[in-house]
Amino acid sequence: MTDVERIQQRAREFQALLPLILELAGLPRAEPGRYFTPEQLEARAVTIRHAYKVARQLVNEIVVQGAS
Repeated sequence: MTDVERIQQRAREFQALLPLILELAGLPRAEPGRYFTPEQLEARAVTIRHAYKVARQLVNEIVVQGAS
């Protein structure tokens, strides 16, 4: 698998997990007309990164247990 294919695969994986990731992150939506500060955006990005790791781990556990 080439580097480009690997990157595309990771991007598709992320997109497939995005609903689960956002649900696990539990972040509230911005109020209409209000914007997040750069610090708030960074904090939200960190939360989403952690939720992504948890989502991947959860899916891997389900797949491994399902195969057993």
